[in-house]
Amino acid sequence: MLAQFGRVQAFEPDATARELAAQKSGAEILPGYLPDDLPAHFDNFDLIAALDVLEHVEDDFASMRALSRRLRPGGHLFVTVPAYPSLWSRHDDLHHHKRRYRKARLREGLGTAGLTPRFVSFFNTLLFPAILAKRLFDRVSGGGGDDDRMPSALVNETLHRLFAAEQHALDRCALPFGLSLVAIAQRH
Repeated sequence: MLAQFGRVQAFEPDATARELAAQKSGAEILPGYLPDDLPAHFDNFDLIAALDVLEHVEDDFASMRALSRRLRPGGHLFVTVPAYPSLWSRHDDLHHHKRRYRKARLREGLGTAGLTPRFVSFFNTLLFPAILAKRLFDRVSGGGGDDDRMPSALVNETLHRLFAAEQHALDRCALPFGLSLVAIAQRH
Protein backbone atom coordinates (compact mmCIF):
# COMPACT_ATOMS: atom_id res chain seq x y z
CA MET A 1 0.00 0.00 0.00
CA LEU A 2 2.74 2.49 0.89
CA ALA A 3 4.71 1.80 -2.31
CA GLN A 4 2.37 4.11 -4.23
CA PHE A 5 3.92 7.02 -2.30
CA GLY A 6 7.59 6.13 -2.77
CA ARG A 7 10.34 3.69 -1.84
CA VAL A 8 9.42 1.28 0.95
CA GLN A 9 12.00 -0.35 3.20
CA ALA A 10 11.45 -2.41 6.32
CA PHE A 11 13.43 -4.33 8.89
CA GLU A 12 12.60 -7.20 11.22
CA PRO A 13 14.85 -9.08 13.68
CA ASP A 14 13.21 -12.51 13.31
CA ALA A 15 14.13 -14.44 10.14
CA THR A 16 10.81 -16.30 9.92
CA ALA A 17 8.76 -13.12 10.37
CA ARG A 18 11.04 -11.35 7.89
CA GLU A 19 10.41 -14.02 5.24
CA LEU A 20 6.65 -14.01 5.82
CA ALA A 21 6.52 -10.19 5.63
CA ALA A 22 8.51 -10.20 2.40
CA GLN A 23 6.18 -12.82 0.87
CA LYS A 24 3.05 -10.93 1.88
CA SER A 25 4.27 -7.45 0.94
CA GLY A 26 6.67 -7.98 -1.93
CA ALA A 27 8.99 -5.51 -0.17
CA GLU A 28 12.57 -6.13 0.82
CA ILE A 29 12.62 -6.81 4.56
CA LEU A 30 16.11 -6.40 5.98
CA PRO A 31 17.50 -7.84 9.20
CA GLY A 32 17.62 -5.23 11.95
CA TYR A 33 16.88 -4.59 15.59
CA LEU A 34 16.00 -1.49 17.59
CA PRO A 35 17.68 0.59 18.79
CA ASP A 36 21.28 -0.20 17.84
CA ASP A 37 21.28 -2.67 14.95
CA LEU A 38 19.45 -0.96 12.10
CA PRO A 39 20.27 -1.85 8.49
CA ALA A 40 22.97 0.13 6.72
CA HIS A 41 21.57 2.81 4.41
CA PHE A 42 18.33 2.83 6.36
CA ASP A 43 18.01 6.61 6.49
CA ASN A 44 16.73 9.85 4.98
CA PHE A 45 13.06 8.88 5.12
CA ASP A 46 10.04 11.15 4.73
CA LEU A 47 8.03 8.76 6.90
CA ILE A 48 8.85 5.92 9.26
CA ALA A 49 6.00 3.81 10.62
CA ALA A 50 6.48 1.84 13.84
CA LEU A 51 3.10 0.17 14.25
CA ASP A 52 2.85 -1.79 17.50
CA VAL A 53 6.63 -2.02 17.72
CA LEU A 54 7.86 0.13 20.62
CA GLU A 55 6.10 -1.90 23.31
CA HIS A 56 8.30 -4.88 22.32
CA VAL A 57 11.74 -3.26 22.70
CA GLU A 58 13.69 -2.87 25.93
CA ASP A 59 14.61 0.79 25.41
CA ASP A 60 11.74 2.54 23.72
CA PHE A 61 13.17 6.05 24.10
CA ALA A 62 16.50 5.02 22.51
CA SER A 63 14.50 3.35 19.75
CA MET A 64 12.55 6.55 19.08
CA ARG A 65 15.85 8.45 18.93
CA ALA A 66 17.29 5.88 16.50
CA LEU A 67 14.27 6.17 14.23
CA SER A 68 14.28 9.96 14.45
CA ARG A 69 17.90 10.04 13.23
CA ARG A 70 16.78 8.10 10.13
CA LEU A 71 14.25 10.77 9.16
CA ARG A 72 15.13 13.63 6.84
CA PRO A 73 14.61 17.07 8.44
CA GLY A 74 10.86 17.66 8.42
CA GLY A 75 10.16 13.92 8.11
CA HIS A 76 7.52 12.19 10.23
CA LEU A 77 7.43 9.25 12.62
CA PHE A 78 4.06 7.45 12.74
CA VAL A 79 3.68 5.30 15.87
CA THR A 80 0.99 3.11 17.40
CA VAL A 81 1.27 1.53 20.85
CA PRO A 82 -1.09 -0.14 23.35
CA ALA A 83 -2.56 2.28 25.90
CA TYR A 84 -3.11 2.26 29.65
CA PRO A 85 -0.69 0.31 31.83
CA SER A 86 -3.70 -0.52 34.02
CA LEU A 87 -5.05 -2.68 31.18
CA TRP A 88 -2.03 -5.01 31.35
CA SER A 89 -3.20 -8.60 30.92
CA ARG A 90 -2.14 -12.06 29.89
CA HIS A 91 -2.56 -10.84 26.30
CA ASP A 92 0.41 -8.49 26.84
CA ASP A 93 2.46 -11.31 28.35
CA LEU A 94 1.68 -13.63 25.44
CA HIS A 95 2.70 -10.97 22.93
CA HIS A 96 5.98 -10.19 24.74
CA HIS A 97 5.07 -6.59 25.54
CA LYS A 98 7.42 -4.66 27.81
CA ARG A 99 4.92 -1.88 28.53
CA ARG A 100 1.63 -0.18 27.75
CA TYR A 101 1.64 3.59 27.35
CA ARG A 102 0.17 6.68 28.86
CA LYS A 103 -0.15 9.60 26.47
CA ALA A 104 2.40 11.60 28.51
CA ARG A 105 5.06 8.85 28.24
CA LEU A 106 4.64 8.62 24.48
CA ARG A 107 4.92 12.41 24.13
CA GLU A 108 7.99 12.42 26.39
CA GLY A 109 9.72 9.76 24.30
CA LEU A 110 9.00 11.61 21.07
CA GLY A 111 10.31 14.84 22.60
CA THR A 112 13.56 13.24 23.77
CA ALA A 113 13.99 11.95 20.21
CA GLY A 114 13.94 15.50 18.83
CA LEU A 115 10.45 15.10 17.44
CA THR A 116 7.50 17.46 17.71
CA PRO A 117 4.20 15.63 18.17
CA ARG A 118 1.75 16.94 15.55
CA PHE A 119 -1.09 14.58 16.45
CA VAL A 120 -1.53 12.24 19.42
CA SER A 121 -4.77 10.40 20.04
CA PHE A 122 -6.27 7.31 21.48
CA PHE A 123 -7.94 4.91 19.05
CA ASN A 124 -9.78 1.62 19.22
CA THR A 125 -12.28 3.59 21.30
CA LEU A 126 -15.45 1.74 20.35
CA LEU A 127 -14.10 -1.57 21.64
CA PHE A 128 -12.69 -0.01 24.82
CA PRO A 129 -15.76 -0.64 27.06
CA ALA A 130 -15.93 -4.33 26.13
CA ILE A 131 -12.20 -4.90 26.66
CA LEU A 132 -12.20 -2.95 29.93
CA ALA A 133 -15.11 -5.10 31.18
CA LYS A 134 -13.26 -8.27 30.16
CA ARG A 135 -10.04 -7.17 31.88
CA LEU A 136 -11.95 -6.34 35.08
CA PHE A 137 -13.88 -9.62 34.95
CA ASP A 138 -10.64 -11.57 34.41
CA ARG A 139 -9.04 -9.90 37.44
CA VAL A 140 -12.00 -10.60 39.71
CA SER A 141 -12.55 -14.16 38.47
CA GLY A 142 -8.87 -15.10 38.21
CA GLY A 143 -9.47 -15.78 34.51
CA GLY A 144 -7.65 -14.35 31.59
CA GLY A 145 -7.35 -17.32 29.32
CA ASP A 146 -6.48 -17.36 25.67
CA ASP A 147 -7.92 -14.27 24.00
CA ASP A 148 -5.81 -14.80 20.88
CA ARG A 149 -8.18 -17.16 19.15
CA MET A 150 -9.57 -15.85 15.87
CA PRO A 151 -13.26 -15.08 16.20
CA SER A 152 -15.82 -16.36 13.75
CA ALA A 153 -15.96 -14.65 10.35
CA LEU A 154 -19.09 -12.72 11.36
CA VAL A 155 -17.62 -11.48 14.65
CA ASN A 156 -14.32 -10.67 12.96
CA GLU A 157 -16.10 -8.62 10.25
CA THR A 158 -18.12 -6.77 12.90
CA LEU A 159 -14.97 -5.96 14.86
CA HIS A 160 -13.23 -4.84 11.67
CA ARG A 161 -16.09 -2.46 10.83
CA LEU A 162 -16.11 -1.00 14.36
CA PHE A 163 -12.36 -0.49 14.23
CA ALA A 164 -12.46 1.05 10.73
CA ALA A 165 -15.33 3.41 11.65
CA GLU A 166 -12.99 5.40 13.88
CA GLN A 167 -10.86 6.62 10.99
CA HIS A 168 -13.48 9.25 10.17
CA ALA A 169 -13.41 10.60 13.73
CA LEU A 170 -9.60 10.62 13.75
CA ASP A 171 -9.62 12.71 10.58
CA ARG A 172 -11.32 15.46 12.59
CA CYS A 173 -10.17 15.20 16.20
CA ALA A 174 -8.25 13.30 18.83
CA LEU A 175 -10.27 10.67 20.69
CA PRO A 176 -10.39 10.94 24.51
CA PHE A 177 -9.76 7.25 25.31
CA GLY A 178 -9.11 3.94 23.62
CA LEU A 179 -7.15 0.72 23.75
CA SER A 180 -4.26 2.15 21.75
CA LEU A 181 -2.43 5.39 21.06
CA VAL A 182 -1.40 6.82 17.72
CA ALA A 183 1.13 9.60 17.25
CA ILE A 184 2.47 11.49 14.28
CA ALA A 185 5.59 13.45 15.13
CA GLN A 186 7.87 15.60 12.99
CA ARG A 187 11.66 15.81 13.11
CA HIS A 188 12.94 19.30 13.87
